[in-house]
Amino acid sequence: MTHADQHQMIMELMDYQRKMKRTDQEDFDMFVKRDKDDEDLDQISTKRLRELYELYVPAHRRNL
Repeated sequence: MTHADQHQMIMELMDYQRKMKRTDQEDFDMFVKRDKDDEDLDQISTKRLRELYELYVPAHRRNL
């Protein structure tokens, strides 16, 4: 997954923050911080971001 894909997923997930459970919100906050620092996510973090994306972003709104 490219950095641009990661950034796009994070931007789309921002609209769904209010629906997230506490643990999911904490993970998402970490992803946002890492995105602001322009860090690439490792394989485990990428998998977790994709899980959050598939869980919270409705299928008809997904771009990736």
